[in-house]
Amino acid sequence: MIQNKKLGDLGEKAASLILQRHNYKIVARNYRNRFGEIDIIALDDDTLVFVEVKLRTSLRFGLPEEAVGRTKIEKIKKVGFEFWKKNFPHIKKIRIDVVSLKFSDGKFLGKIIKVI
Repeated sequence: MIQNKKLGDLGEKAASLILQRHNYKIVARNYRNRFGEIDIIALDDDTLVFVEVKLRTSLRFGLPEEAVGRTKIEKIKKVGFEFWKKNFPHIKKIRIDVVSLKFSDGKFLGKIIKVI
């Protein structure tokens, strides 16, 4: 069995690859500021995207994306606003996505969900 931290790191790498296959350009990973952390920050054409990666090895407790609730979205907004102000104030479109990953039989299966 893979340790949780190692599995999480592998999940974030898999999420980055999924995003890149969909033509997102990764600009930051594991960005932290005084409000919290964002797993991945990317550009999707002219849109700055804050990405939360959610991983499950079992669906016993629901789909990965179901773990991203209102509180988490509000935290992402706070962290993201600070990042945007300092790094990309010229970009006018901002979005939050979730990369939903299922790890099974040694493989990651994932999808991108546009939240807001």
